[in-house]
Amino acid sequence: MDVILPKWGMTMQEGTISEWLVKVGDDLKEGDVIATVETEKVDTELEAPATGVLEEILVEAGTSVAVGAVLARIRSG
Repeated sequence: MDVILPKWGMTMQEGTISEWLVKVGDDLKEGDVIATVETEKVDTELEAPATGVLEEILVEAGTSVAVGAVLARIRSG
């Protein structure tokens, strides 16, 4: 399953991954906080959308991406 950057506000166009709190190979449960994201208005926590294993991180910390961009991939456990 793809982890995408959600749109948290009406005017949000992009976000910056501040920090990944997990690493490739980590077991995740749906709802686990996996990263922090900085937006124009707020810093917020990104939660895992599914339970499984973090297979790949596609966007490194410090990188800004558009809403809807694929940030990482979770393999079903």
